[in-house]
Amino acid sequence: MLLTEKKALIGQLKKDLLVWQGVPQKSADVLPMGLGPLEEAFPNGIFPRGVIHEFVSFDRVGGAVSCGFISGLLGKLMCNGGICIWISCFHTLFPTALKSFGVVPEHVIFVRMEREKDVLWAMEEALKCEGITAVLAEIHHLDFVQSRRLQLAVEKSAVTGFILQHNPKLLGATACAARWKISSRPSQLEDGLPGIGYPSWDISLLKVRNGNPGCWQMTWTAEGFEPVTKTRQEPSDWAQSYLNQGLA
Repeated sequence: MLLTEKKALIGQLKKDLLVWQGVPQKSADVLPMGLGPLEEAFPNGIFPRGVIHEFVSFDRVGGAVSCGFISGLLGKLMCNGGICIWISCFHTLFPTALKSFGVVPEHVIFVRMEREKDVLWAMEEALKCEGITAVLAEIHHLDFVQSRRLQLAVEKSAVTGFILQHNPKLLGATACAARWKISSRPSQLEDGLPGIGYPSWDISLLKVRNGNPGCWQMTWTAEGFEPVTKTRQEPSDWAQSYLNQGLA
């Protein structure tokens, strides 16, 4: 058997395995998330829905930018009037800010729990509700058994779950379909306009089931997610621009 034939056979077997595992195939019915090249890292180039996505942050800045990025994902998932449940032990979220990421605050049910184990219990119960689009929970630690319970819940309901771990002491194995780490980067300025630019992130997809981990740079504009390009001016470029125009 020729090498090209072997590669073709292996490629077909991989596609068959994805079908047997229930991974959706590309079609007109599957709406893209607008993540550009990042989306190609997922099986069949489709952002996984009906699974658990795990995000990790190790400081307050990381937690804040992770919430922003997840909100962008929620805006895409909820674009047809979907409902989200946001569960946490904290009072740090400003609901009105969700509008910036395409999320209607009135379509989000905010739940506050006193204990972290209650957060996980509430998330598991919420994930069983088929009428909900997504569930997000903020915790400090997620172990394999807990993640497996959450994954089993979404396999029946097809609800998409997001776990945001703040300052986890131990980052062990989980049953989540993907693990993300989001970091802040200098905002992207609109060409020709000074001031505060668009939110921008360094995105690390640390692991993804049946996909390809990697790193990307993404910004959020009025049109949604947009890959960072080198054609936009960096903040440091404006100082020289002001000098050239006699404004500094």
